[in-house]
Amino acid sequence: MSEQTLPTTARAWHLDSRPQGQPAASNFSLREVALPATGPGQLLVANEYLSVDPYMRGRMSDKKSYIEPYDVDAPMDGAAVGRVLASNAEGFAPGDHVVHLLGWRDHAVIDAATAQKADPNLAPLPAYLGVLGATGLTAYIGLTRFAKISDGDTVFVSGAAGAVGSQVGQIAKLQGAGRVIGSAGSDDKVKLLVEEHGYDAAFNYKNGPVAEQLAQAAPDGIDVFFDNVGGEHLEAAIGALRLHARIVLSGMVSQYNDEKVIGPRNLWNLSVTRSDILSFMFTEELDLLPDFVRDVGGWLAQGKLNYRETIRDGLENTPDAFLAMMRGENIGKMIVKL
Repeated sequence: MSEQTLPTTARAWHLDSRPQGQPAASNFSLREVALPATGPGQLLVANEYLSVDPYMRGRMSDKKSYIEPYDVDAPMDGAAVGRVLASNAEGFAPGDHVVHLLGWRDHAVIDAATAQKADPNLAPLPAYLGVLGATGLTAYIGLTRFAKISDGDTVFVSGAAGAVGSQVGQIAKLQGAGRVIGSAGSDDKVKLLVEEHGYDAAFNYKNGPVAEQLAQAAPDGIDVFFDNVGGEHLEAAIGALRLHARIVLSGMVSQYNDEKVIGPRNLWNLSVTRSDILSFMFTEELDLLPDFVRDVGGWLAQGKLNYRETIRDGLENTPDAFLAMMRGENIGKMIVKL
């Protein structure tokens, strides 16, 4: 692409209004915006894949959180993989692929310092948004640094068929867990967890109280709970803890839509079992990134780690993909292909 044909505008999704409860298509609009000139140290990127993630629901509200909310009437953002069209930064050339944080649009001008190269010869580009991206890193850090899996541990994972959860169970096994149990929202996902992702047991949380189903799957209790859901799942897990168990808080998708907060009403069991509740932000633990690349890259190459993606086509379908993901219609990582 010559300098004369480089795009000067982009199509970007904007947040028109803050959702009340469940988000809807009416909260978003696709608008044309001007692209700034590519300055020193910057790249012009044509996005090819966009990430939509549960944490984005929190950013659509203005309540206090671990990340700044989206501004109303302004472009949204998120992780993306794109191809460099023009570079004013050393080490990057047109044709390179990069992972960056200006998604929800088709083109972006980004600071090269915020981008990482993605090699399509090493892994398919969508993988850099999932198993080799923030979701895979979240699973790895949560287990390695916080859960600290010991040989023979019984591990329970909520949201186990999602982008993070589907990796957690497999990595826990690779780190020495003796038994891994997952919950998911459909019988098909339960089957996937056991037959494809190596879970020892799984259940559909819609089929009965979580505490009862967990007790059947782990009659002797659990040593680690990796939580992506919160609410009823968290309360059930607290009730099933063994001595010196660890709860790792990764997400609470059950409460992202301002729905009634459920539990936990049994926090005293943390004292009874001398257990820990641990929370983290993967961006504060990036010293583990080299270990993550080495271990996860190696497991993928050896066929020890598998992953699923749900891919929707078209920038115009980005909000629909996000809403479908929030309804649990994805298996593994939800990605939009441009």
